[in-house]
Parts: sequence; C-alpha cells; structure tokens
Amino acid sequence: MNSGRTEVPVRIYHEDTDAGGVVYHANYLCYMERARTDWLHERGFDHDRVAREHGVLFVVRSIEIKFQRPARLGDNLLAVAELAGVRHGLMTFRQTVMRGPQSLVRAQVTVACVKVEDFTVAVIPPALAHFLGVKG
Repeated sequence: MNSGRTEVPVRIYHEDTDAGGVVYHANYLCYMERARTDWLHERGFDHDRVAREHGVLFVVRSIEIKFQRPARLGDNLLAVAELAGVRHGLMTFRQTVMRGPQSLVRAQVTVACVKVEDFTVAVIPPALAHFLGVKG
C-alpha cells in the first residue's frame, strides 16, 4: 500500500480560539480535513474531478479522536494524514495535530467511498484502488 504522509502547516488565529485563547475542539476536525484533502490531491485525486469522472465522493464515516494537549492563539501546528488501511469502499487514516514534536490531537478517521447520486456505498474507483495497491 502506498500510504505516504501528508503534512499541512496551520497557524492559530483568533477565529480558531475561545475567549481564553484556546483552540475550540471542533476546529481540529477542519485541520485534519485539510490534511486528508491534501493527501488525495498530492496523489493526483482532486475531489471534484473524482466526482465528475468516477461518480463518487469520499465522506467521513467515523472518527475516533483523543485530545491530549491544547493549542493556543499564535501556535504553529502541523496537521498530519497517513493512510492506515483500505478495505472494500473504506479508507482509514491515522491523523495527528502536532506542535513541534508534541502530539496535541490523535485520531483515526474512516472515510467511505459513496456514489454521487444517492450517497450509497461504492467501491473505490479502479484508478485510485490500483494506485493504493488494493482491489477496489
């Protein structure tokens, strides 16, 4: 499996934080989404093109998340996505949000491949499945 690792820098602004300058917990999901989107993009799979050419979308099915330490206003973070596995129409990512060497948030995110027209589960398109080294 050609998982690779994608890292996306994130700077924390006022809009990311609560009144105490601590990052609001739901914002970590946005940072992880950026990393997964870039993971696909770096491998030549743009969401719009995949939807148009293959008739499928990738949507979050489940997230298991552990908040370890808070991020604060002005922090420079790194959102990381790494493919952990592919099975049927599902891709599982290991994701972290880091401040330097410190892990702030860890998550396992399962993404489902679904048909554009009705959001029912679909097989991963052969071009992507082939790239990943698995059967779609």
